[in-house]
Amino acid sequence: MINAKETASVRRRFEKLFKNILIPFDLSTHSTRAFKVAVDVAKKYDSKLTLLTCLEGDAWHHKFYDARADAELIKKQKKASQKHLEKLETIARKNNVSVKSQIITSKSVVNDIVVFAKSRKYDLIVIGSHGRTGLDKAILGSVANGVSQKARCPVLIVK
Repeated sequence: MINAKETASVRRRFEKLFKNILIPFDLSTHSTRAFKVAVDVAKKYDSKLTLLTCLEGDAWHHKFYDARADAELIKKQKKASQKHLEKLETIARKNNVSVKSQIITSKSVVNDIVVFAKSRKYDLIVIGSHGRTGLDKAILGSVANGVSQKARCPVLIVK
């Protein structure tokens, strides 16, 4: 049985560990679950949250590729993402959690998340997993898996 003094000691260590938490967010229900977990962690340890959305740009280069169509798609995705992120920021603030969001255009989502986290010295990444297995995972890959393998900080994968 852990006594109150030991519990307080563990809590102080976690408060120092997870001051800045990054939540990569792709508008999926899996990301929403990860966000909820991150808010709970932030409330307990007085952490600051950053929501990061990576919009995939330049994904389909080909000689028949129309860059204007890609730019229009990115613009629409950014608008939808901003609207959703604003709702999540409101939820976090109602829970007395400090939050900000950022949207970036990405050529490699996994690498860009890892570089973003490292360059800004995040203490924890909380990311949702789509739970792909087998052939789907081999073909489509797994952002959560890639981030967990490449990140230098702890990664909490939420299913």
